[in-house]
Amino acid sequence: MTPSASLLLLLLLGLSQALPLQEDGGKEEKAPDTVDITTRILRSNNGSNEILLEGDLLAPRTRNAMMCYTQNCFWKKNSSSLVTVPFTVSSEFTSSEKQLIVNAMQGFHSKTCIRFVPRKNENDYISVENKEGCFSELGKVGGSQVLSLNRQGCLYYGIIQHEVNHALGFQHEQTRSDRDNYVTINWDNIDPILPTISAMK
Repeated sequence: MTPSASLLLLLLLGLSQALPLQEDGGKEEKAPDTVDITTRILRSNNGSNEILLEGDLLAPRTRNAMMCYTQNCFWKKNSSSLVTVPFTVSSEFTSSEKQLIVNAMQGFHSKTCIRFVPRKNENDYISVENKEGCFSELGKVGGSQVLSLNRQGCLYYGIIQHEVNHALGFQHEQTRSDRDNYVTINWDNIDPILPTISAMK
């Protein structure tokens, strides 16, 4: 299996699992089984002051979100053919919250060439912060790159991996430029969004 296929599989696995946070006492935070990752992300991001595309992608300020023309928005492979991604985690998180974040990042290590490493002095790195919602920029943007995981609704294994995938450069499946090669849209099953303006007059 190629690294790209492995990462895609990991993304899909992350979408299907939102593991609850283990609190210091070992008790799980209970949530209804019917709540999926997308719903949790959208609820957490409701009221965010950020301009978010597709619910959890920070609107780009310096480059097109769909293409990477210069290859600068990809995290680079090192001489060992591993993609090392430096990161920091805000001191606002508790030790158990930090451990959950690190565990979710390390989940990539066994199935992909991605290796998350604590930042030493690298210029480009992911900064995991407790902002208003669950969101990330798409791909490497340079410098300190915020990946927001609000403590009140984003600290689930699957959500963390979902946002990390965005920071690595993966879009939502329905937005991929090669989507139509893999997905068939059943247009007859989609309700119209809004009536036409002429019908509203």
